Amino acid sequence: MEWGPTGAQRLADVGGFMVVVDVLSFTTSVSVVAEAGTRVIPFRWRDERAAGHDAEHDAALAVGRRAVTPASPWSLSPAALRRAPFTPRLVLPSPNGSAIAAAAVERGTGVVAGCLRNATAVARWLVAQGFGTPRRPVCVIPAGERWPDGSLRPALEDQLGAGAVIAALERAGAGPLSAEAASAGAVFAAGDPAAAVRACSSGRELTSTGFADDVAIAVEIDASGVVPALVDGAFTDVAETTA
Repeated sequence: MEWGPTGAQRLADVGGFMVVVDVLSFTTSVSVVAEAGTRVIPFRWRDERAAGHDAEHDAALAVGRRAVTPASPWSLSPAALRRAPFTPRLVLPSPNGSAIAAAAVERGTGVVAGCLRNATAVARWLVAQGFGTPRRPVCVIPAGERWPDGSLRPALEDQLGAGAVIAALERAGAGPLSAEAASAGAVFAAGDPAAAVRACSSGRELTSTGFADDVAIAVEIDASGVVPALVDGAFTDVAETTA
C-alpha cells in the first residue's frame, strides 16, 4: 500500500493489479454508475481536453458538483449520479482517484476501483484471478486529498477504504501483507468505519456544503457486488468474468 499518484507510480512497475481507492468520491461514484452498466472513462481534473474527450468517446461528461444542470446531470457526486439518466459511457474527471487511474492507463497497469461499497467483491475477484501473492501482488493506492500547496494530504476515508479492501483480501486468502497494508486493515477492523468517515474532515466538509447524501452512499459498506476494472481505457464491471 502506498499513497497517491506518487505511490501509484512507484508501484506501477511491481506488476500484479492496482486498486485505486478514493472514497469521497471518485471510486464510490464509479461503483454507483457501474451498477447501472455505465462504462467510466477516467480523466485528469481540470484538463481542458476533457470537454473534447466525451465527444471522442461518444460519452457524457461529468461536471463539478455545483455545476449540475438538467442538460448536464452527471457529476462527481454519487447521489447526483443515482438520480441522473442512464448513459452508456461517462467521462469522469476528479483531482485524485481519476488522475491516478488515468496515469495507470498510460502505463498499461491493471486497475480496479475499490471503495467501502465494494471492498469484499473486489478482493474476492482479485483472489479468484490469482492475485494477492508475492508473484502476482495487489497494490492498494489510497488516493488522499491535496493541501492548498498541492502536497498530498493523507485522508482517513481513503485509509479506511484501502483497509476494507486489504482486510477482505486477507480473508480471501491473499498474503503476506506488507506492514503498511496490515496497519490499514487493522485500522478498518478496529472501530466503526462508517462513523469515522462521517466524522472525518472530508465527510464534515461535504455534509456542511449540502452533500451529506454523498457521504451516506460512500459508507454503504459492502452494499455493492460490482468490480469496476479498466478495460480498454474505461472502468467496466467485470464481476462475472474469470481469468
